[in-house]
Amino acid sequence: MSEPASISSGIAARYATALFELAKEDKALKALEADADALGAALAASPELTAMIGSPVISRDEQGAAIAAIAKKMKLSALTANTLALMAQNRRLFVLPHLVADVLARIAAEKGEVTAEVTSAAALSADQAKKLAATLKARVGKDVKLKTAVDESLIGGLVVKLGSTMIDTSVRSKLAALQNAMKEVG
Repeated sequence: MSEPASISSGIAARYATALFELAKEDKALKALEADADALGAALAASPELTAMIGSPVISRDEQGAAIAAIAKKMKLSALTANTLALMAQNRRLFVLPHLVADVLARIAAEKGEVTAEVTSAAALSADQAKKLAATLKARVGKDVKLKTAVDESLIGGLVVKLGSTMIDTSVRSKLAALQNAMKEVG
């Protein structure tokens, strides 16, 4: 990990720990999870938001006002809104993507869940996702939350990342293996 990414992760971890512990004390983990999911979706959908939180040109007050307006519009909990305001005041909004990921990981660990990153050639139906989650749950013994993505270059099949394990059943990888086997023969 590069030094700036390491520093960002460290800063985000401190905020995430405090936010998580306060939400746990207040029995508001469900609200915190909803807030983190909403913020993650907003960051993914809005390059303008990502640019605003990372811009050194925008003043503390402008960032604070912008993030307060966003928190109000998204109807975030008071705890999350106050944390975002504090981060803006301390010029730490640039770590927001790391914070969201860290908070979601802590909540998942608290609930005994693991997250599996699933990439498929076509979008999974609700039934397929349910069956895959059940299969993975049987394998790891914990509830599995799926984070899905579509990559048409896989041609067919799935790539599943669960912790340090990767299961690649994609047609693309099978074709690549076949191609390598053919090179060894000829």
